[in-house]
Amino acid sequence: MERDPAVNESVRPMLSKRRRSADAQSGQAMVEAALTLPLTVFLVLGTLQFFLLLQARLLTEYAAFRAVRTGSVKHGDCEAMTHAAIAALLPAFSRTDSPQALGETFYAHRDNLYQPGRDSGHSGAIVWISRERPLRAELREDEEESFDDPARYTRTADVVRLEARLVFWYPMRIPFANWVLGRMILAHMTTFGYGGHVNPLMPTQVASWTRQTAFSLEEALSAEMIRRAELKEYVFPLQANYAMRMMTPPRPQHFQTQNCAPVPGGS
Repeated sequence: MERDPAVNESVRPMLSKRRRSADAQSGQAMVEAALTLPLTVFLVLGTLQFFLLLQARLLTEYAAFRAVRTGSVKHGDCEAMTHAAIAALLPAFSRTDSPQALGETFYAHRDNLYQPGRDSGHSGAIVWISRERPLRAELREDEEESFDDPARYTRTADVVRLEARLVFWYPMRIPFANWVLGRMILAHMTTFGYGGHVNPLMPTQVASWTRQTAFSLEEALSAEMIRRAELKEYVFPLQANYAMRMMTPPRPQHFQTQNCAPVPGGS
């Protein structure tokens, strides 16, 4: 059966018009995808990073408790406190899914240092421990003999307490999200204002992330953040405090410096 040429000629413009409409819709969809894909990817990566930060935050609070608990029964020994904190924080940045992996991981990090070859290229200290009490100048020469003397504790303030602030240098490992969060925390810590650069979240705008209120140890924390940022090692300084009555008397040999190395200051 032969087709009528007149019918073919009348249908051809309609098919051509539909084809052009489909091409235009396809091009519009590609443009929309190109505009929204970066933001969508960041939202996904950022959400994942925030969940990892939440887990690390909980581990930081537990690590602060473990460090102070260990120090209270070991005369305020910094090494023992640091080891207790690292053992509590290992799941946040390394494998601990078997006793062997746990032992190997702790052995590799017992010096309180990240291993560049196995920790996503990170280096530097894992934790900082700042001991706020007891003060080194307040230690008594007869501490060993008078520690459990009831006559000494006439006031609540006379109780020897170990108060510490722990900073966990959490290594962020989510691409792109770690850079954005790293720059935001630098601006928040008054390290510098971040302005005049293209905003990575909105390329058509200019970023204006200004300084905010500073917090304790800001100079040391800022200097460490800058050092690691220059090495492209993006970390988030998670912090937690804990206090507990000392179960053993603090010994002067464990308080040669107020803070545990490598925390600057407090000498």
